[in-house]
Amino acid sequence: MFDLGWTEMLVIGIVALIVVGPKDLPVLFRKVGQFVGKAKGMAREFSRAMNDAADESGVRDVAKGLKAATNPINSAMDGVKSAASDLGKFDPDSETGKLAAERAENAKKIQAATARAAVDRKMKEAQEAQAAAEKLEAARDAEPTKTSDT
Repeated sequence: MFDLGWTEMLVIGIVALIVVGPKDLPVLFRKVGQFVGKAKGMAREFSRAMNDAADESGVRDVAKGLKAATNPINSAMDGVKSAASDLGKFDPDSETGKLAAERAENAKKIQAATARAAVDRKMKEAQEAQAAAEKLEAARDAEPTKTSDT
């Protein structure tokens, strides 16, 4: 907003602490915060009013038309996107709806099978790691302990 850095903020804070005093500093900050909030609210309201006025006068439609005229590729892509979004909407009782439901069910089955396979693989890896650890412990326990004769 004002493009203040940390050093400027620190200087402002120190000056405010000296001028206002430590007792009244929180009150000052609260008042500044309320003022900034009101200013943001007024700016938001002004922006909303300007957008509403632009909508009522049709400026936005003209701007959209000009944008489409200057960049035909993006406007064509917008048309393709809107057409593609309509493809997913169909009657559940139609053949397409039945096939989509069947595909969704098959996808869920595949996901469940994949999850089961992953769990089985993790369990197998854990069992192999536990067997290897037990083998190392057995080998360590089987080693003769060396004692010093002094």
